[in-house]
Amino acid sequence: MELRPATPADAAALAELGARSFIVKFGHLYRTEDLENFLSESHTEAKAAKEIADPQMRVMLAETGGKLLGYCKLVMICGWPEHARGQAAIELKQLYTDPDATGQGIGARLMDWALEEAGRFGADEIQLSVYSDNPGAQKFYRRYGFEKAADIHFMVGEQRDEEFLFARMV
Repeated sequence: MELRPATPADAAALAELGARSFIVKFGHLYRTEDLENFLSESHTEAKAAKEIADPQMRVMLAETGGKLLGYCKLVMICGWPEHARGQAAIELKQLYTDPDATGQGIGARLMDWALEEAGRFGADEIQLSVYSDNPGAQKFYRRYGFEKAADIHFMVGEQRDEEFLFARMV
């Protein structure tokens, strides 16, 4: 498995993997129209291309043999400043793996990169949002020193999901 920064040519694959991963993990939770509206805003080729080009974002891909296995997005600004403990907090926006490749260490490699990149950037805190009923993801983030910092929410269409803000100092 290799890690490499995303390029504009990766936008379609990034959008497809993001949408497919979200549907597999969470699709059953939503009404069809809420899910479709959410995906049409959050996991499109145009949005992925915009994020890849954004100087305030870092998008790292994990792949093998040219096949995309996962990705991680860091936003180099604070997502929840009202909960920040650090002076230079950043957000881990998404850490997604291909549903067919879970358990292969992809998330660990991407998390290691995210922590290193945060340090190179000079961040002193990383924040992330995790679904309140996703104990597997919460356990993964706790292994890396993240702890619950606040109760927050996340909208999927018109449905409000209860989320936890997890954070760790760098």
